[in-house]
Amino acid sequence: MIDDGNRYEISDGVLELMSPSPTFTHQSIIYEFQYKLNSDCRNEFIIVSSPIDVILSDTEVRQPDIVLIRRSRMSIISNRGINGAPDLVVEVTSEHSRRRDKVRKRIVYAKYGVPEYWIVDLSNLTLEQYVLDGDHYELIEVYAEDDPISSQTVPCASFSMNEIIQSLPVHPDQLE
Repeated sequence: MIDDGNRYEISDGVLELMSPSPTFTHQSIIYEFQYKLNSDCRNEFIIVSSPIDVILSDTEVRQPDIVLIRRSRMSIISNRGINGAPDLVVEVTSEHSRRRDKVRKRIVYAKYGVPEYWIVDLSNLTLEQYVLDGDHYELIEVYAEDDPISSQTVPCASFSMNEIIQSLPVHPDQLE
């Protein structure tokens, strides 16, 4: 494939153009989540942020914003990417990716057995927590403000959305 400067994922064997370059807020949120998760969970999990290929099958390759893999499952990590379902996937929505993250990716991650999926919604600064139930996700909780985030998959995670937002170098309301 020729490098045309665009970002792609493979969805059901079809090359899919990803959203335009992420915003400053999007990237800052990812950094703060990764920093907090590393602080809390680095002994139990390997935490990686995009771009990293998550190779779910020959026809399904995704690049989630953040992935967590239990250290006991390090064998799924290669120089090419993550070969199989991570323990947790975090996607930070943007105006351009909201539908893809909340509908299509949720179906794909469930199909390939990702135990837990978090969607961080920048429009309302919330975290939606989905847990795999058979072949689909159940919405377990929507965290906002000072709600303590709790996860059976990632019990070491201990923070709130306000902690993340307050750590940002520039509050989202201050940006266009």
